[in-house]
Amino acid sequence: MILHKPILFSAIQPSGNLTIGNYIGTMRYWSSMQENYDCLYCIADLHALTTAQKNRLNLKKSILDTLSLYLASGVDPNKSIIFIQSHVHEHSQLNWILNCFSEFSELFRMTQFKQKRKIAKNAIQKINTALFNYPILMAADILLYQTNIVPVGKDQKQHIELTRNIAHRFNSLYGDIFTLPESLISEYGSKIMSLLEPKKKMSKSDINKKNVIYLLDDMHSIIKKINNAVTDSEIPSKIYYDIENKPGISNLLEILSAITNQDITILLKELEGVMYSEFKKIVIDSISKFLYNLQKSYNNYRCDETYLKKIAYEGAIKAQFKSKKTLKRVYDILGIMTLN
Repeated sequence: MILHKPILFSAIQPSGNLTIGNYIGTMRYWSSMQENYDCLYCIADLHALTTAQKNRLNLKKSILDTLSLYLASGVDPNKSIIFIQSHVHEHSQLNWILNCFSEFSELFRMTQFKQKRKIAKNAIQKINTALFNYPILMAADILLYQTNIVPVGKDQKQHIELTRNIAHRFNSLYGDIFTLPESLISEYGSKIMSLLEPKKKMSKSDINKKNVIYLLDDMHSIIKKINNAVTDSEIPSKIYYDIENKPGISNLLEILSAITNQDITILLKELEGVMYSEFKKIVIDSISKFLYNLQKSYNNYRCDETYLKKIAYEGAIKAQFKSKKTLKRVYDILGIMTLN
């Protein structure tokens, strides 16, 4: 009897440089997850178009950068499927069908859309439709592969719930066509915050680059950014985990815990009595060592574009093979004619 592993799907937009928040939130788990799951790791370039209109000439470079970082993070193309979203047309096709089974009101309630609308100063007419609609494409990404598990940050949990709602709505009408996915959220590190505004999520699109540690930052930038990171004015200085009252310290603790693979409770014992300035030196040293090794591996992959394109091509073929099965079932049940 063949036992099938649960299917895991994860994706990151290649819009701009990936951050240490991207790594800690999802990418750090990818290598170990390959042993227990059938993994699909997607580079979500179609999603990137919602915000990348001004930098489309850089998108191809960002896609290859992102693919190199996937490989540098330990994703093995012999164990997992690595592919570029736009190479698998079934994503866009299922996206339209799911639009027909989605409600305007549930999209309008999406917290991330509300936040981006606020950034745009409530000017709905200036927000492109895709930004409003992208949770449905995200649902298509997930449902297309009969996904069981989706590792996400806390801020993405609402989108997984929407995906489940759409799938349940479709299944109620046509039978068990889609698997209802579960979100996988880690206790710590699922939402790394801004360095200068630690109650706001760290984002690669942040206008203030001092808020963000990028995976390809040089060592000088890391030192400067961590030294300037917000802590608090408690005297004498005390290092403990309290998101509400010590968001800056708690954020640095989450970063340190993730990149050293040490539990925060263990770190707190080691940091007892340590001044904030010394704590920051420890964080800088750990981040520097981590990024040195990651960037060394990244550079080895990034210099060979022929290999990267080969990985993308082979991944697309494998992803298409899986996605076509689901889309055919959907087409058949809806009465849509196909050429085959």
